[in-house]
Amino acid sequence: MKLDDTPLDRIPAARSGARDYERVARAIEYLRRNAAGQPDLVAAARHVHLSEHHFQRLFTRWAGVSPKRFVQFLTLEHAKARLATTRGVLDLAGAVGLSGPGRLHDLFVTLEAVSPGEYKASGAGLVIRYGVHESPFGAALVAMTPRGLCGLHFVGDAAAGAGRLRRDWPGAELRQDPAATAPVAERIFRPLSSQQGRALALLVKGTNFQVKVWRALLELPIGSLATYGDVAARIGAPGSARAVGTAIGANPVAWLIPCHRVIRESGALGGYRWGTERKAAMLAWEAAHAADPAA
Repeated sequence: MKLDDTPLDRIPAARSGARDYERVARAIEYLRRNAAGQPDLVAAARHVHLSEHHFQRLFTRWAGVSPKRFVQFLTLEHAKARLATTRGVLDLAGAVGLSGPGRLHDLFVTLEAVSPGEYKASGAGLVIRYGVHESPFGAALVAMTPRGLCGLHFVGDAAAGAGRLRRDWPGAELRQDPAATAPVAERIFRPLSSQQGRALALLVKGTNFQVKVWRALLELPIGSLATYGDVAARIGAPGSARAVGTAIGANPVAWLIPCHRVIRESGALGGYRWGTERKAAMLAWEAAHAADPAA
């Protein structure tokens, strides 16, 4: 395949946005697989069929840091250091009586769980509007109710996302309405430093245990990491790491309920329902922006 040397500023915006994450994801997969060997710019650019110059520009525009710096955020050593730091932050927050350590950005999320009666009704009488939008991590389905955001999934198309919504909320009325969800999607994925305004409300349907786990995840600051055991201890259920993992896997609101910030005790990423490469992209992207808010 020939190198794509079309200047990035001459690629139509829609085409560029649709291709950026796909190329970056392939690059991240390559960088992760070869991180121990510290792959250079030439090899990474060749892997995604771009010239060195255009790959460097594309990657830095997306991640806020160079590919070389990004590789540092993908190592086990870096993950272990972030685990230790996160534990210190959470311990300090608990010691001073705070419900959480405070976020490093202004997007504040509130979480409301449906009542037992509503849970049993499976969304009967509820109208859910949804749409698929571009995000820094690929196409994302955003689903909203009058009481708040009820779903955020990374999907290939609206049909796949609607199928998931029907399984989660079989009694609800689903309306595809991307015009209604676009402002929320833009707010979710705009640069962290520009987040302002009132809290973004989430409405979730889950068991009491699942909701406790999801609330604990909201206390993890951007750029931080925790293990399944850390989350289990946080909710007062030490020894329930396996159950915590199951609850994390059922998280209905990706990114905002940051299940991607939970990894294995060894520092390995572990699984992610929307793909391990996407999880690596999210973690390294957050680490880059937490290290340099101007990225």
